[in-house]
Amino acid sequence: MTSMLSTERLRRWFWRLLLAGAGLFVLLVLAAAWIMREQVFQTFLDPGIPFQTYERPPAPDYALAQAWAARPSQAPEDADTPAIFFIHPTTYEGGVHWNAPYDRSQEAEVIAQSVLPNFAAPFLAGDAVLYAPHYRQAALYTFLNNREDSLQARQLAFEDVRASFDAFLREIGPDRPFILAGAGQGASHGLGVLIHQVAPDPQVRERLAAAYLIETSVPLDLFNGPLAELPPCDQPEDVRCVIAWAGARAEERGRIEAITQRARAWDPEGGLTPVIGRELLCVNPVLWTTAEDYAPPRLHRGGAAADGLDLSDTPSPMAGQTGAQCQAGVLMIDQPRTRALRRPSRVGEDRRTPTANLFYMDIRLDAERRLDTLGARLAEERRWAPPLDAVEEIEVAPVVPMRGG
Repeated sequence: MTSMLSTERLRRWFWRLLLAGAGLFVLLVLAAAWIMREQVFQTFLDPGIPFQTYERPPAPDYALAQAWAARPSQAPEDADTPAIFFIHPTTYEGGVHWNAPYDRSQEAEVIAQSVLPNFAAPFLAGDAVLYAPHYRQAALYTFLNNREDSLQARQLAFEDVRASFDAFLREIGPDRPFILAGAGQGASHGLGVLIHQVAPDPQVRERLAAAYLIETSVPLDLFNGPLAELPPCDQPEDVRCVIAWAGARAEERGRIEAITQRARAWDPEGGLTPVIGRELLCVNPVLWTTAEDYAPPRLHRGGAAADGLDLSDTPSPMAGQTGAQCQAGVLMIDQPRTRALRRPSRVGEDRRTPTANLFYMDIRLDAERRLDTLGARLAEERRWAPPLDAVEEIEVAPVVPMRGG
């Protein structure tokens, strides 16, 4: 009897130890998965084929309506009506493509229902018209690493954006004022457009109210080189200038590292160069200056979670939500009081554009002001006669005497 009890006891202890060991193993696996979550996430998003052998999706034809997420049926007759050129952020994560087909229905729905209402609509002050191209966006995966394949995918996306901006300029004509704006990946490509298509052309440059590059890293040294004619917007009244910021909270160390160390920016040669070790442009979207003064929440004009709204609708602004301060090229923000305006906690968030616009009303009021300022300046400049062309030297013609008489 005693022997039977001892055997039963041993059996129970065995199963307890086995269950405890299994539980410990599961905990270790979960802990490892949490620690390695970024690497696991990237593994699932990797297309698994070299970019060189990847079959690119067909390029959009910007003469066709389906190549645009938003475009008026025709440019307004009044040449003073401003146009907005908006480049959308990353909406495709990866897993199959390096570059998402521009006409994928999943991305088109997210752009129409979430991206444009949150990030393009704030610029539609007054009667401004919106042009927002579809393009073969680089997958989120390509921004989680700096592999050569990833950089080539980003360059392919930029080729589409350049082509769409050329089409935009043709459609709006030679006199219309405009704003260039982009968020996330779109802001990165917007920087390339400024370097290669706006800054070198005085006739385009003079019609730019401002460029808004939201949530991207813009090195300051570019303003001593290819962007010398498009300075940072240092004051709220400035026009023909560049606004940029990338926001993070003090505890978001991974995001701060992504902004200041792992990001890349377009250069004059058409390449993507590291930003590490370079000072970055930060324009505070509450104060609209490059100063490092702290803007308290009482100055915040209002954020919005505008998903599903029509572009003509103005969401109820949630004001006083955050303070903001430029520090070492990063816009340090306070945690928004309303959960709807907070950045979600999910893998890969370091490289995503927020799902709500924390500075919706701040942007709207600023865009109105700069468009009005540029309109007044253009009207004044056009009152005066154009500058004379360079003096041409005329060779002295020999005098030929007349015969006869």
